Amino acid sequence: MEWTQIFIPIVCSFAITVAVMPMFIGYFQMKKQGQTTREDGPTWHNVKTGTPTMGGLVFLVASFITSLLVGLWKQELTPSLLIILFILVLYGLLGFLDDFIKVFKKRNMGLNSRQKLIGQIIGGLVFYFVYRSEGLPDTLDLFGIVTLPLGIFYGVFVIFWLVGFSNAVNLTDGIDGLVAGLGTISFATYAIIAWKQQQFDVVIICLSVIGGLLGFFPYNKKPAKIFMGDVGSLALGGLLAAISIILRQEWTLLLIGLVYVCETASVILQVTSFKLFGKRVFKMSPIHHHFEMCGWSEWKIDLVFWLTGAICSAITLWIIF
Repeated sequence: MEWTQIFIPIVCSFAITVAVMPMFIGYFQMKKQGQTTREDGPTWHNVKTGTPTMGGLVFLVASFITSLLVGLWKQELTPSLLIILFILVLYGLLGFLDDFIKVFKKRNMGLNSRQKLIGQIIGGLVFYFVYRSEGLPDTLDLFGIVTLPLGIFYGVFVIFWLVGFSNAVNLTDGIDGLVAGLGTISFATYAIIAWKQQQFDVVIICLSVIGGLLGFFPYNKKPAKIFMGDVGSLALGGLLAAISIILRQEWTLLLIGLVYVCETASVILQVTSFKLFGKRVFKMSPIHHHFEMCGWSEWKIDLVFWLTGAICSAITLWIIF
């Protein structure tokens, strides 16, 4: 794969997303269907009630089609690419069902946590067995210094990694444009790592997702014309985890995805503190809502979080290379 060809998956996925998104938004507006703001969310988000959601479906389909076509063209349709796309489809389907129930069945909670967890675990198991069938190691590399042989417990780690980061990105998707921007930075970083490792199959999926997110962002930036929905955020988190595993750079996701980790940690701290001591650590969790309640605008939160993601990604590349 030549440098001049890296723009092909980006442009293709971008073009599909930009072409389809207005029709997708128009359909929701025609049906007068949209997202219902959570009762426990910030009160000023009530103005967003009725905004179309499930926009992640468009850029995921665009990314999937582009990855398959470019993979076939470049003869890079490998088991690694296919199993990553499997995670895209399965986790995207879980998110789609969750969004569909919320929007069209008027059940604000969508799928319950057990149903989503079972689906995510199944995806993790399938991923692990395909991974091992390709003869890939069951060891965990830590910062390129220590290698831990985990044996069967590596399968447990894979499930934990996929489920954990799928939910982490889902928690982060709470304000306009945040995950679209962060996701672009994260996938661009992994595209560079995959390129250096000459894993061009992984480069293709990363670039395809970047193109889809860039096409989605103009419609998702504040004020959002459409939200990503669980269909997008659950799949993006699962994809990042799957890619870090395939590249044998699992630890990097803790740094590249530091914002996702902090968002999740803020929820855990908030719930634990309230249950044990009856006190809240933050004004509201996830932590982006805390900053909102401190008076930060959504754009300021976006810019600070994107900058944090970019700096952490740059540090990761510096450590690796």
